[in-house]
Amino acid sequence: MDGDEALIRYVTRLGDNALILAQRLTEIVAAGPELEEELANANFALDYLGQARMFYSLAGELEGKGRDEDDFAFHRPDREFENLLLVEQPNGHFGDVVVRGLLFDTFYELQLDALAACRQPGLAAIAARAAREIRYHVRHGGRWLVRLGDGTAESHRRAQESLDRLWTYTGEMFAGDAIDAAVCRDFGGPEPGQLHAAWRRDIGAVAAEATLALPEDAYMASGGKRGVHGEAFGFLVAEMQHLQRAYPGLRW
Repeated sequence: MDGDEALIRYVTRLGDNALILAQRLTEIVAAGPELEEELANANFALDYLGQARMFYSLAGELEGKGRDEDDFAFHRPDREFENLLLVEQPNGHFGDVVVRGLLFDTFYELQLDALAACRQPGLAAIAARAAREIRYHVRHGGRWLVRLGDGTAESHRRAQESLDRLWTYTGEMFAGDAIDAAVCRDFGGPEPGQLHAAWRRDIGAVAAEATLALPEDAYMASGGKRGVHGEAFGFLVAEMQHLQRAYPGLRW
């Protein structure tokens, strides 16, 4: 695949991951277990939204066809989104939200740290900025997982169930394709598979402190990076794009 084309797709994927997770978190802004956590959740959603805007703006500049962040967010059908399946998973209960966020953010931090040293200046600058925000997300999520896993028998059981249920979506993060390979070759981006050992080490350390067991690697769901999503994703996109569809031309 041509390196320039791959870079646009790669940057757009980064924006998709951030935007879809932001949308999921906005669904539960007022549903946290305590007021402080509701505020933290809202701030995390804003972090992801800001990152999505930067990635989409860069993708538009690289593409050179006049598309801006609104076009990427609101004027694409669901099959054109190439976010990871993990970030689109429904919120469920609070333990699901914590586990989903920690599994993704631990990977995302490693990915951003690697991209901060890539040979595309705009992408490197965005990655370095976003990494500072995500490091806090990882610490916050880790503390909550320990609190739930090493808490009551009920919180431990539900946290373990969340980990077991969401684990099947983690393999896609490390399954590279032609786009990953081209960005690695031409711009010094990370090879996804090479991030797996560090991710598993970091997740394993938090899980052990939380007295939780890492699931066995078995079937891993995939398809998000090819635009193939779960049933719930269509509803998410429809709600997210409703105002732009109803009132064309609205701006962020």
